[in-house]
Amino acid sequence: VQLQASGGGLVQTGGSLKLSCAASGSTFLVINNIGWYRQPPGKQRELVAEIQRGAKYADSVKGRFTISKDNAKNTAYLEMNSLRPEDTAVYYCAANIWSMAKGSVDYWGQGTQVTVSS
Repeated sequence: VQLQASGGGLVQTGGSLKLSCAASGSTFLVINNIGWYRQPPGKQRELVAEIQRGAKYADSVKGRFTISKDNAKNTAYLEMNSLRPEDTAVYYCAANIWSMAKGSVDYWGQGTQVTVSS
C-alpha cells in the first residue's frame, strides 16, 4: 500500500490550494483514519487536520482548512483557503489503512511543498 500526496505549490497570501492523498496498492482498502501534517522550515512536524468519524483541526487552521475523504476513491483532501505565509511547510498525509495482505498498518505519504508568498 502506498500513499501519494499531491497538489502543493506556490500561492500568494489569501490564496487557496487543495491537496490530495491517494491510497493504492491493494485491490481492497479501508482507510480507518487519515490526517494531514506539516513541517515548516526548521520546525517540528505538526498535525494540521485529521478525519475518522468526524474532522478535527489545529487551532491555527480552523475555519480556513477543510479535510475530507472519498472512500470510493481511497482519497483524502485538504482544502486550504485564506493561506498565510506561516502556512508554508512540507505537507504530509498519514493514514491507518486496512488491507487483506497486511491488516491495519500506519502509512505515510511523501511530502508536498506548500509555499505562501507575502
